[in-house]
Amino acid sequence: MTAMTRLLTRGGAATRDTLRDVAGRRTGLVALLLVGTLLFVVALAPVIAPYDPAEPHIEARLQGPSAEHWLGTDHLGRDLLSRAIFGARLALSVALPAGALALLVGLLIGLLAGYVGGRTDRALVVLMDSMQAFPAVILALGLLALLGPSLRNTTLVIAVAFAPAYARMARASVFVVREEPYIEAERSLGAGNRRILVTHVLPNIIAPLFILMAINVPVAVTIEAGLSFLGLGVPPPQPSWGVMLQDGFELVREAPWPVLVPGLALMLTTLGFTLLGEALRDRLDPRLSGVDGRPG
Repeated sequence: MTAMTRLLTRGGAATRDTLRDVAGRRTGLVALLLVGTLLFVVALAPVIAPYDPAEPHIEARLQGPSAEHWLGTDHLGRDLLSRAIFGARLALSVALPAGALALLVGLLIGLLAGYVGGRTDRALVVLMDSMQAFPAVILALGLLALLGPSLRNTTLVIAVAFAPAYARMARASVFVVREEPYIEAERSLGAGNRRILVTHVLPNIIAPLFILMAINVPVAVTIEAGLSFLGLGVPPPQPSWGVMLQDGFELVREAPWPVLVPGLALMLTTLGFTLLGEALRDRLDPRLSGVDGRPG
């Protein structure tokens, strides 16, 4: 069995133990219920949604909740429940890949900077500091203005905006781990850098990065919605919650439902992932309690 296989096996058992412990806490259970429900809805969106989210029915425009349309309709008569369901799929199709890409890039940069050190470390720190000088939303706005609005570009710019936070956390963790006596013992026994990084360094620094990813998912969802609201994120007619909010605000005095539905979806998603991130933080690394690792 290779070192990576052993790492994955231990990771599966640790994940089960972590989820069991999180579910044993009140806030953790609420988080798992909210996130689990969201993932269930996203996975079965084509089955659950009663209508095509892009199909207009002008004769039913701006209706309130009814037996035909449980959450009402928007200014084009599109079913708000269906659009909110597919909006959840779109939100996570941006937030999760963006978080995973930011984690991967930040992890690689942090490992390189923290383990190699020297000029490489100083150059990467300057690069990360330069990127973090811009708030995440401002950096995303600037990049999207250059790249243009699309699902792929929105995912990419959010990942770029988040990556420095992961890199700095990984770098700091590597600095601590590489000075441990057992690392020196491994080197004295002839272990190479690859074995040390995969077997000892990576397992000891990965947990805080996953905690940060869980905390950053609702931030990414909110940024995507904000960019789409401004017309720089996912373009219409895709049912982004930001696009739904932008459409609803124009006619909010005529009908509140097109604003309330995506707003409530955003609130519940943010609440679920925030509580999950905090529960994972308390379970995996209590030292991070009270530390906000979100990008500016």
